[in-house]
Amino acid sequence: METAGAARPRRVWRGRAVIGVSVLFAAGTAMRAGGWEAGPLLVPLVSFTPYFGVAALVALVVAVAVRSRAAIAILLVVCAGLAWFVLPRAIPGDGASGGRALRVLTANLNGGRGDAAVIVDLVRRLDVDVLSIQELTYAVRDRLSAAGLERLLPYHVGRADFRGPEGSGVYSRYPLTERTGLFKPVGHHMPVVEVALPGGSPVEIVVVHPVAPVPRTVPEWAAGVAALPPAPSSGPPRILAGDFNATLDHAVLRRLLDTGYTDAAAATGQGLVPTWPHGRSLPPLVTIDHVLTDARSAAASVRVFDVPGSDHRALFADLRVKS
Repeated sequence: METAGAARPRRVWRGRAVIGVSVLFAAGTAMRAGGWEAGPLLVPLVSFTPYFGVAALVALVVAVAVRSRAAIAILLVVCAGLAWFVLPRAIPGDGASGGRALRVLTANLNGGRGDAAVIVDLVRRLDVDVLSIQELTYAVRDRLSAAGLERLLPYHVGRADFRGPEGSGVYSRYPLTERTGLFKPVGHHMPVVEVALPGGSPVEIVVVHPVAPVPRTVPEWAAGVAALPPAPSSGPPRILAGDFNATLDHAVLRRLLDTGYTDAAAATGQGLVPTWPHGRSLPPLVTIDHVLTDARSAAASVRVFDVPGSDHRALFADLRVKS
């Protein structure tokens, strides 16, 4: 039988360990709150903030079990802060009411490996008006055409590539006008078009695809997201759609949102539905594909779809444009 004297050092050790863990959670939460992530380790880790919140809740339960008041106090603050950051993405807003319908589908085709027939089927079933494609190769462009995409969306602007992530394009039900000079893309090809949406002014679409924040490209990734055009207060309503390679927890994307954009998935309570990686041994874990709208548009609904051959899920946003 363990004596009281022998048990006391063990309780002290457990209490100190739990306090140490709680301090680590507090440091991570402070980093997220301050937007201080930097470098090849912290930038990818911030993507997992929702899971960090679940882990903090588990740590709080452990702190309660070992009766560490200090750890409980710290972790209560941590859990409250993380809930404040994350939970609003799962709570639907009032939703869009009125305005012109604009149905947008965005898909990263993984260097042209994505199933073109599935994309065209989604366009048909969802009655898509605008398709934003990233990692558009010549080969998959031909497969999209053979599957009948141009019969559904006859207008096209973009640039394909032989292989890899550089190519991007826009397909539309309505006439397109390519725009230049709006911003200087850092990363892959990011075309900008005006869509002649019936019933009002044209709508501006920006295909987004900065480089991924792998260790050697973190500075270029940050510059690429930071270079995206801010939300306008006049002119055509602007929509950004694509693979941002960033989650809503990355400071550089939050700063872009602060200019006046709204994330369509978060606004409809779908902001925690992961889009990457798909088709690997792990299920999709993080949400890096987005549709952002300025104040003159809003989302009625958002859905995600698997695309065989791609490491991303396709994101569909049913929007309402109010001007």
